[in-house]
Amino acid sequence: MKLPALLAAPLLFLPLTLPAQKLPVSRTIQATYNKGTRAENGLPGPKYWQNSADYTIKVRFDPATRQVRGTADIAYRNASPDSLRQVWFKLYPNLYQKGAPRASGMSPEDVGEGMQLSNFTLNGQAVPAADLRPSFTNLVVPARRAIAPGQTAQMSVDFAYTLNAGSHMRTGQVEPNADFVAYFFPRVAVYDDIDGWNRHPYLGSQEFYNDFGNFSVDITVPKNFVVWATGDLTNADQVLTKKYAQRLRQAETQDAITSIITEADLKAGGITAGKNPENTWHFEARNVTDFVFATTDHYVWQSSSLVVDPATKRRTRVDAVYNPRHKDYAEVVDFARQTVQAMSYTFPKWPYPYSHETVFDGLDQMEYPMMVNDNPTETREDGITLTVHEIFHTMFPFYLGTNETKYGWMDEGWATIGEWIISGIIDPKLDDNYGIGPYAAGADTEADMPIMTLSTQQTGTAFYLNSYPKPGLGYLYVKDLLGDELFTKALHTYIRNWQGKHPMPHDFFNAMNAGAGRNLDWFWQRWFFDGGYPDLAISQVTKTATGYDVVVESKGTKPVPVDLTITFADNSTQKVHRTIAVWESGTKTVTVPVPTTKAAQQMKLGATLVPDSFPKDNEWVAVK
Repeated sequence: MKLPALLAAPLLFLPLTLPAQKLPVSRTIQATYNKGTRAENGLPGPKYWQNSADYTIKVRFDPATRQVRGTADIAYRNASPDSLRQVWFKLYPNLYQKGAPRASGMSPEDVGEGMQLSNFTLNGQAVPAADLRPSFTNLVVPARRAIAPGQTAQMSVDFAYTLNAGSHMRTGQVEPNADFVAYFFPRVAVYDDIDGWNRHPYLGSQEFYNDFGNFSVDITVPKNFVVWATGDLTNADQVLTKKYAQRLRQAETQDAITSIITEADLKAGGITAGKNPENTWHFEARNVTDFVFATTDHYVWQSSSLVVDPATKRRTRVDAVYNPRHKDYAEVVDFARQTVQAMSYTFPKWPYPYSHETVFDGLDQMEYPMMVNDNPTETREDGITLTVHEIFHTMFPFYLGTNETKYGWMDEGWATIGEWIISGIIDPKLDDNYGIGPYAAGADTEADMPIMTLSTQQTGTAFYLNSYPKPGLGYLYVKDLLGDELFTKALHTYIRNWQGKHPMPHDFFNAMNAGAGRNLDWFWQRWFFDGGYPDLAISQVTKTATGYDVVVESKGTKPVPVDLTITFADNSTQKVHRTIAVWESGTKTVTVPVPTTKAAQQMKLGATLVPDSFPKDNEWVAVK
């Protein structure tokens, strides 16, 4: 959204000079400083390391039976200083396995045997079936010979499972002959400098933490099915007939919207190439944290592209793929294109990092590298905000590999502020207030916890507030405090320092401080580490020779901006805005001058993105 205009008037107080504040540092994080893997200056430490893997995957998917069968060949590089005597894997489809722990219920027809593994080899040696006993979404495979530091381990495994038809949790059948297939292969869990192996089971609530890797994937589907996926389609001429391959190339080079597949095309048929009953689609993706695909034989496909990097003229293609019955999707390609444009040039003002982004008409509201699984929406406004939110995740957690499992706020909070800002660019009439009311109502209740509480220790209201509105507001208020130019400099410092790596909360705080050239720990402490609630009040209004002095009191402990709207006798209004800087010194009141020659009839505190848990004292009315 567009923030209130600033009224440049001097403040009537001087902040106290306080000693530089330092954030609390857990023993866990302090250990990384001691080891040199991370540093207090916001940079990776001189001994920072990160493991990675290359995946060569061949998968066959049958939409009629929903059978997923494939082979994954994995080259796993151990960049750590440790010898690894076991390898942990994530088997995310086992969320649907009989007996698996999960955060929410599931339709009985979707509960099955889970992922079946066979022919597992590690460095050329067969792994006995007795060693392939998953603990639901976790699998520990012993290594007969430890994987030494600097060594690349070669692994291969066959896998199979049945994709869920209902109980759609980020993946599954959308409708007959339309499927979004995510988390479909065994992947090596993250081994990092903080926790070692990521042992947290996937319960369906907290999201994911994956290493960066390269993917070379063959996807075999029935002939008439089209496939969209993470990465670049390298054999379009072999799987699409000439007309449609040409349309795809056209879309990649021009700003206009191209209809690659229309309703008429679907009726006419002949979209896919070849005479065999199946086609194999090949995709390549480099330096990404995941790979997903979607396939259907009855969706239309709209596409466009734009220059995202003016220095290199690099373009990103943007797709909307949807059931033509869903008329709300007609504008999604435009919403998506404007989102990619705004991200590249306005916020975060970083060239969109990937070659394409596909919004697929599904049953969820979920992001993946270069893909989005979005349900249809009832209103245009919901279509805009949902499209923006999910695409904004491209930066967090995909370009910067944050640990969503432990720190959901490090990606969802950014998607939330991205939604607030970019939605207002797409439609200036849209005043998005996502999460503000729930936070004002829930702040500092028993259901509320500090943002820094691990996501694995939260459910319900606490999980929602700490993942979405609270961190989004924290980022927004720092942006307001620093101004667009300095905030962009600070944010770019964080992005440059940690792109393609695994930043943790203190890495973010320290990088932002370094980029801004100032210590923001006073705010990080109060907003991210402390409890409390936002509550401003008008405590006094005094008439002066030049207008009014308005005393605003912070009754709560959460620092929020001061937004004052003054209404005069002629019904004209004046707005005064102060950033969170007014609370840096620890003062509980601030005097805000309102220069005017008119008689004020009413003064009211508040703005769309400024929650207030007790708003009854936010208004002053002149005595008549």
